[in-house]
Amino acid sequence: MTETIQRKLNDSAIVRWTALLLIASMMFFAYMFVDVMSPLKSLIESARGWDSGTFGTYAASEYFLNVFVFFLIIAGIILDKMGIRFTGLLSAGLMVIGASIKFVGITDGFQTTAFCAWLDSWWVALPGSAKMASLGFMIFGCGCEMAGTTVSKAIAKWFQGKEMALAMGFEMAIARLGVFAVMWLAPMISNRYDQSIVAPVAFCTALLIVGLLCYTVFVFMDKKLDKQLVAAGELSEEKSSDEEFHISDLGQIFSSKMFWLVALLCVLYYSAIFPFQRYAPNFLEVTLGVSPESAARLFSCFPILAMILTPFLGLLLDFKGKGATMLMIGAVIMICCHLSFAFLLPIFPRPWLALLLVVTLGVSFSLVPAALWPSVPKIIDEKILGSAYCLIFWIQNIGLCLVPLLIGKVLDATGGYVLPMVIFSSFGMLAFIFSFYLKIEDRKKGYGLEQPNIKIYPGHPGTTGSPGTVDAGASCIAKREILLYEPI
Repeated sequence: MTETIQRKLNDSAIVRWTALLLIASMMFFAYMFVDVMSPLKSLIESARGWDSGTFGTYAASEYFLNVFVFFLIIAGIILDKMGIRFTGLLSAGLMVIGASIKFVGITDGFQTTAFCAWLDSWWVALPGSAKMASLGFMIFGCGCEMAGTTVSKAIAKWFQGKEMALAMGFEMAIARLGVFAVMWLAPMISNRYDQSIVAPVAFCTALLIVGLLCYTVFVFMDKKLDKQLVAAGELSEEKSSDEEFHISDLGQIFSSKMFWLVALLCVLYYSAIFPFQRYAPNFLEVTLGVSPESAARLFSCFPILAMILTPFLGLLLDFKGKGATMLMIGAVIMICCHLSFAFLLPIFPRPWLALLLVVTLGVSFSLVPAALWPSVPKIIDEKILGSAYCLIFWIQNIGLCLVPLLIGKVLDATGGYVLPMVIFSSFGMLAFIFSFYLKIEDRKKGYGLEQPNIKIYPGHPGTTGSPGTVDAGASCIAKREILLYEPI
């Protein structure tokens, strides 16, 4: 076998990190689009006649098709059947289509059309602009959530036996940079174009097209990697019957206790983060008495520490482990932050205190995702990993769909943010309970969640291609095959 065949694309650090940058760019632009309306909440309410309930319905629409039409489950099947190249392009295309529909829905010209008048004629509590924007956000949400699971599986493929947790950490850091960027850019672009709500959405829609182009380049790289894997005998051109995904495999996932612990922890934790992001700029605006632009810039600091810490936490997981412990610590930090938002900040409405709480919440947002997503390959077989990620995302999306609706109704009923923050903190308390139970189960059954992804043994030839290193998951494979599908 020649050196050309032996050395694959992902054996080159430069090439595999370039691949990561390409797929992370798509998620960066997606995260920008997700939150482009958050700093414009007050503006769109005055310009289009929305209220908090309408904004909550719009925010929840991102997850509607994923949850109630089971699109995420379908996405998992597509991912495991068709692979990361087809699924990634499909998800990027759906994001562009959905964003374009949402853009049309909020334009001034659309408000005077007969179609908008027809939309206004039914379910009159929801303006036609909100219905159109929600439709686009639904389609965008299908693509965005599908992209998230596809990216996770792509990283697991390109960084298998290498710096997988670090790579996932960098991907999350780049994606969260999108939140930081849009909290600054959306108000700036809006002000530049005379308080426009259309210009920021148009800008972010154009960036999604750039993200589609980035993933297209990655597709060519991945296709070449597969050819090398086939030539090296590490990948068959046709899957064997044992390797092929079957619908019945979904039942095996649902019967796994560890799957349910991870999924419930995920939905509880993220239900206290992403819905909070939708309302956070307005919360700071109301609580501190500052302008919408100042509030958005203040909240833009939320992902700062997350961006900085997540890659280092991934590196810590690769070499030191303690994933389950990190989940518990992250939940505790989130509880403290939301309770402080509810009771401390209204008493001492100081920007420095708000900044401290926002940044500290970002630490929690580093700890939990950095530990959560690299743990899934330890408890789920690679053949059904895409479906497992999608099922976790589907369960997560149930919370992300319903919680914004709940918060919007509570805001309309109470006129204040104390009760919503208490609700967010209660999700954190439940997340802590499940993370604690997850650690107990890991200690009893030995899934390796507390173990490093990479272990160093002096003189050991290893399995990653570098002397002295072995994949920590290799020693747990036999246990995983026995315990993965243990009935609840």
